Amino acid sequence: MAKTTTILQFKVLIERDEDGFYVASVPELPGCYTQAKTLEKLRPRVREVIELVLDADKDVRNDKLKSPASVPSFFATEDVAIPYYA
Repeated sequence: MAKTTTILQFKVLIERDEDGFYVASVPELPGCYTQAKTLEKLRPRVREVIELVLDADKDVRNDKLKSPASVPSFFATEDVAIPYYA
């Protein structure tokens, strides 16, 4: 029996922490996050941690296979400047 390939898509949030590390998280996968010093090192780690979460949690994997497109739960980020007078 031939295997079929399903392309799963995820939205990944990337932030830079106070130590200069890039921190990535995948909101639709519980506990799915990783970090690296550079974006070049972060990208393969993100793919690896997504695969690990999908392998470890069959319920999450099965739910994602039912709806392989990325979940549009994240809309945008915005910087807000507020004058503060002390």
